[in-house]
Amino acid sequence: MSLAKTVSKIDHLSDEQRECIENCNEASEVAEWCADECLGNEAMEECARLCRDVADLTSLHARLMARGSNYDTHLAESCVDACEDCIDERQQHDAEHCQITADVLQECADTCRDMI
Repeated sequence: MSLAKTVSKIDHLSDEQRECIENCNEASEVAEWCADECLGNEAMEECARLCRDVADLTSLHARLMARGSNYDTHLAESCVDACEDCIDERQQHDAEHCQITADVLQECADTCRDMI
């Protein structure tokens, strides 16, 4: 079963929350991929570190939203900040994986902002 189908079965979620969970999970996956691509390139170490932070934060945010935690709104703010910092870092790099990641992170930041 796809993530979207699974998330659609969680009764307490709004459509906006479902979209945010999906975007957070996608951001987590793409950020991990980008971090791996950056490893070994000294000029991209900060990029890799930021990606790993985004991956952890967005994954946790998705899990908290799915279970209806009272802390998900607070974490949404951190997700927005981390995604935007990561996007800013990506603008310094021409690598295709960085540009793909920036696009996904922007969608994630936008939907997390809606959760605040």
